[in-house]
Amino acid sequence: MAQRLLIIGAGFAGMYAALSAARLREAHPASAGKLEIVLVAPEPTLVVRPRLYEPKPETLTAPLARVLTAIDVGYVQGTAETIDTQGRSVEVVDQAGKHRTLAYDRLVLATGSRLFRPAIPGLAEHGFAVDQLADAIKLDRHLHNLAGKPPSKVRNTVVVAGGGFTGIEVATEMPARLRAIFGAETKIQVVIVERGPMIAPDMGVEARPVIEQALRDCGVETRCGVGVTGLDDAGVTLTDGAHIESATVIWAAGMRAAPLTAQVPGERDNLGRLLVDRDLRVPTVPGVFATGDAAKAACDDIGNFALMSCQHATRMGAFAGNNAAAELLGKPTSRYHQKGYATCLDLGQAGAIFTRGWDRKLELVGEKAKATKQQINTVWIYPPRAERGVALASAEPERVTDF
Repeated sequence: MAQRLLIIGAGFAGMYAALSAARLREAHPASAGKLEIVLVAPEPTLVVRPRLYEPKPETLTAPLARVLTAIDVGYVQGTAETIDTQGRSVEVVDQAGKHRTLAYDRLVLATGSRLFRPAIPGLAEHGFAVDQLADAIKLDRHLHNLAGKPPSKVRNTVVVAGGGFTGIEVATEMPARLRAIFGAETKIQVVIVERGPMIAPDMGVEARPVIEQALRDCGVETRCGVGVTGLDDAGVTLTDGAHIESATVIWAAGMRAAPLTAQVPGERDNLGRLLVDRDLRVPTVPGVFATGDAAKAACDDIGNFALMSCQHATRMGAFAGNNAAAELLGKPTSRYHQKGYATCLDLGQAGAIFTRGWDRKLELVGEKAKATKQQINTVWIYPPRAERGVALASAEPERVTDF
């Protein structure tokens, strides 16, 4: 009887876990019939989450069904609701509300992350986001609906709460995006509100001045050292008592591991990620691997840990899928490592920046960096072709996202 490797999640980590597990199974044909690989997700679709700050978000998905079929990975449509780590089973509910239980011999938890939404008055009712596909579509429809309202400061002002990667990409995209909707001559105001003392706090001293100049070039204002105390239908109130009139407040401040992660017993960090060993196992729970944004994993031996990012999720997924399959096939596992690290930050009409290394050494700026960003966003992070050989070759762990 075949053993089952169950993968929860069809994001970047889940996709590469499936590809990599299937690759290892293919490499050991004598054992292949002993291993069933199954992926569970609401849709057989990769949401290209790093691009959700862009217009037309409904187009920012990629189908996975043909890829999964090509590599003989089963797909179960539904949402994983309950994980029983003692009984080694997962309860899944489909769109009709029907429940089914899937047993597993190894589980790869690739459930991703969610935007942290604190209990700020009015945030749930009046705030927008670009975290999930539905969030981005809701924002896009809202912006187009505003075109039917009379021009006003409230209509033409966007406030972005959070001055990190997502907040900067949303804000620098917004002036051109709004003028495309409202008209080229429309006076637009975009304001980033950042609780910390500076914009882009993680980007380092070399890249930050370039980012700050790009914000000025795009006409984006910044207010640092202040947070949000409340939202209403006329705007946002800040901790210094100021009120900014705006019909569009976008929350982009902080991520947390998806709630399902909490059902797996184990130690966690302050982002809710499960602490894993170098093979991406959850040490306290036999048979369970965590990967992508669900896991806090060491990238090297000098203190760097994977971030909640696409480049880490893809490679972590490849190692997790490989190692879960290796255990079932009786093959050696491979330690996850990711010494290379790069950042490519979109800056709207001001171009982009590309940095390399954990110290974020600036390598490209402006249009050259923008071309790299477009290559990443439209080619590199998309699924491989639905051809068996091509798909399996794309998931060799040592070569996935190797900077």
